[in-house]
Amino acid sequence: MLYSTVLSAVVSALGTEAADNTSKQAWQKLYIAPDRLRADRGRLSPSRLDGMDRRAVDCWIYARLQSQLITRHWNALMAKFSVHKGKKVHAIGELVPLMASHAPQLFLYKAVTAWAIPPLLGAKVIADREQQNVKRSTDMIVLPETFYDISTWDPQGLNRTTYWRWKKAIDIALEALVKDALKSAEAVLIHEGVLLSKTG
Repeated sequence: MLYSTVLSAVVSALGTEAADNTSKQAWQKLYIAPDRLRADRGRLSPSRLDGMDRRAVDCWIYARLQSQLITRHWNALMAKFSVHKGKKVHAIGELVPLMASHAPQLFLYKAVTAWAIPPLLGAKVIADREQQNVKRSTDMIVLPETFYDISTWDPQGLNRTTYWRWKKAIDIALEALVKDALKSAEAVLIHEGVLLSKTG
């Protein structure tokens, strides 16, 4: 099984967090037993990829990305693309101290959170349904509309131009971090031989 792009591989692999633990264990069938001829004991076996379940490969790639990427790159991908509430929130918290900004801590935290959890189309409808205890089919974080009011992110009462300048700089830094993380992820995917554009 091959991925068409780095982004599709990352999104697909991080999507396995929503799967139950039983189905995740199938990725272990892809493991090549170590021997003296192989320097990398964790590399995928191409012959074992044929006919493998997509979820099993996704779980393997998730494990490889987690083990091979540096912490800030892993956290950037988790904050941006993860579907697991707890891990997404944890990654957001890890990214906040990495942001060089004149903005106060509360503003930084809310800006990183708003970047990682942007307002969704129809989010108000979903939030209203949650309040009425209607069961949802997805397990995603939906923040109230008021969270995105940038004037509430800092009690100093500075002008909105300053707030938007801070937010824009933080967004640019985060997107640059994701870009670097995807480049590092590409190297892992190429090494595993699962990236369509980089196979012979």
